[in-house]
Amino acid sequence: MSIKITEKCINCGACEPECPNQAIYEGGKKWRMSDGTSLKKNKILDPTRFQEPKKKDIYFIVPEKCTECVGFYDQPQCIIICPVQCCIPDKKNYENKKKLIQKKNFLHGNL
Repeated sequence: MSIKITEKCINCGACEPECPNQAIYEGGKKWRMSDGTSLKKNKILDPTRFQEPKKKDIYFIVPEKCTECVGFYDQPQCIIICPVQCCIPDKKNYENKKKLIQKKNFLHGNL
């Protein structure tokens, strides 16, 4: 499952640089699948195309890019670093470890 940021977020930004997939963005910021990944433009998917922000006022995590740090760290780094514990598992976006590894490999070209 991916991680999500709750409304308790104080916009400190501590989580953003900790994400190995660059899946965390400042509220209101457009994002791309190619940010922090090795995805390249192709006929099926244009990962360089900007997407609309998921949230306007607080930091947000893009579930399509979040791997819970699987393949990088033993624990999600955003959860560890957050001073107000607003980074929590997103039960609506459950993925088992195998799926998270597949997503990590897709994002970083390790297929």
